Amino acid sequence: MKTTMLVAGLVLAAGTAVPYAQTVTKADSVTATATVQAIDQATRVVTLRNEKGEEDTFTVGKGITRLDQVKVGDKVKMTYYESIVFQVRKPDEKPNPQSDEAAFTRAKGMLPGGTIAAQQKRTVTVKAVDPSIPNITVTTDDGRTMTRKIEDKKNIENVKPGDKIDITYTQALLTSLEPAK
Repeated sequence: MKTTMLVAGLVLAAGTAVPYAQTVTKADSVTATATVQAIDQATRVVTLRNEKGEEDTFTVGKGITRLDQVKVGDKVKMTYYESIVFQVRKPDEKPNPQSDEAAFTRAKGMLPGGTIAAQQKRTVTVKAVDPSIPNITVTTDDGRTMTRKIEDKKNIENVKPGDKIDITYTQALLTSLEPAK
């Protein structure tokens, strides 16, 4: 379930202490460029080749309205972004509302492109902290209990049973097209 993926991200907070009222963000992005090798407008199937020479074929959904502007030889640049934000709260502090949001934005300009993004917000309750391992056990809003090993015990120094951890997980894919030269 989504909460499992979010809580698994607790391990990503290595190297940063998480004191009360402080927000910790871990983010990363990867950019790749692929060249259009083949395109079938009727079936909406596109074959791309990456910088390593590896090819993969994709079916493009009907939500992509400018596929007819994509040509063999065009470069497709994609940047994948991912971040996870943790905020530890005392048990009596007001929680952030849980949510699942998604958005798609078309690129402005002459060439096709766009951004698709998703964000999930959850709150877990700390059930136990064991700095000797180090690990943390949390309970989700739907009653599941999970224990996760923490890479750096400084991340759980100020965390106590009963504390709440707000987790915000964001993913985005930015795509742009460069015409063949």
